[in-house]
Amino acid sequence: MTHWFHRNPLKATAPVSFNYYGVVTGPSASKICNDLRSSRARLLELFTDLSCNPEMMKNAADSYFSLLQGFINSLDESTQESKLRYIQNFKWTDTLQGQVPSAQQDAVFELISMGFNVALWYTKYASRLAGKENITEDEAKEVHRSLKIAAGIFKHLKESHTPKLITPAEKGRDLESRLIEAYVIQCQAEAQEVTIARAIELKHAPGLIAALAYETANFYQKADHTLSSLEPAYSAKWRKYLHLKMCFYTAYAYCYHGETLLASDKCGEAIRSLQEAEKLYAKAEALCKEYGETKGPGPTVKPSGHLFFRKLGNLVKNTLEKCQRENGFIYFQKIPTEAPQLELKANYGLVEPVPFEFPPTSAQWTPETLAAFDLTKRPKDDSTKPKPEEEVKPVKEPDIKPQKDTGCYIS
Repeated sequence: MTHWFHRNPLKATAPVSFNYYGVVTGPSASKICNDLRSSRARLLELFTDLSCNPEMMKNAADSYFSLLQGFINSLDESTQESKLRYIQNFKWTDTLQGQVPSAQQDAVFELISMGFNVALWYTKYASRLAGKENITEDEAKEVHRSLKIAAGIFKHLKESHTPKLITPAEKGRDLESRLIEAYVIQCQAEAQEVTIARAIELKHAPGLIAALAYETANFYQKADHTLSSLEPAYSAKWRKYLHLKMCFYTAYAYCYHGETLLASDKCGEAIRSLQEAEKLYAKAEALCKEYGETKGPGPTVKPSGHLFFRKLGNLVKNTLEKCQRENGFIYFQKIPTEAPQLELKANYGLVEPVPFEFPPTSAQWTPETLAAFDLTKRPKDDSTKPKPEEEVKPVKEPDIKPQKDTGCYIS
């Protein structure tokens, strides 16, 4: 599925030294600061390393997050926060708002922002893997799982951590609940695309494929609606992608629903269902062109050039012609003026996010280590303003060249 999934850019961040001169009064505290600096730098490197796999990503993320927890949670597991929560200023850009960063003097802001990038990495990893030539069944399962993991991370951030921010996210920023929700839904929808491709490959019942396609189209519609109140300047391109995917999978649903109706000797209704599929497929094609012409964050993907996309056009055409022949020879049924209502519920194959939790606080954090951070020794002119060397540079993401499209959508 080369260039099949739209991806927004990774978030960029300013470097953090974790140097607290005067505040750090012992070797254990000094070691934690060094480990925080190195584990953060390592995690940021992996986001753009094409050799990184989910195991490497999980280990690096757990290493950093377990250390960062000491800046957030008290060691006695009470509801009290760590005395270090507000010691460091963190700066992050947003996926839709270009290189204009947000800054907060809050370790929770860092936890959520870095967690957000980890989730984005899983979506990009899934997209790269899906774009491989002759993808194997195990790789297809990994695409499916990676998208579910990403959905789980986004969901956890939205439900358990963004409410803890002292400064709520501004409209259109990544940590705003609507934006995170859109990412959750898109990940679920894309994982279901893998399920649909598998169901088609294994020639499952048309009724099941139609129901899965319908549920997936509804996911895309819901994600699009979630973004509807954002500024078109930065949301229009993403919304075009969500809209074209909604039309594409609604066309799929009507196409396979038509096959189900024909099998039940409802040929007139089947023709009307296929006509609706034909109309929606043409709309999806037009939206692909509009998407390609719309400016916005993220590289432009080319769904309409993909064999998986073109196959649906041929399937709709051939199935409609078959229904029309059958109706002319056998059924002689009237074709309804209204398209059939799709009230399809999939009993199998629906995607739920994989539950996610941040790792517990690192064992390096002890009461003695925490006591070795003496906040009374902070310099009087300790400013929260970022220093010039902390300016945020855009993330240079690897350029993924499309591989030969063999039409082997996920099998």
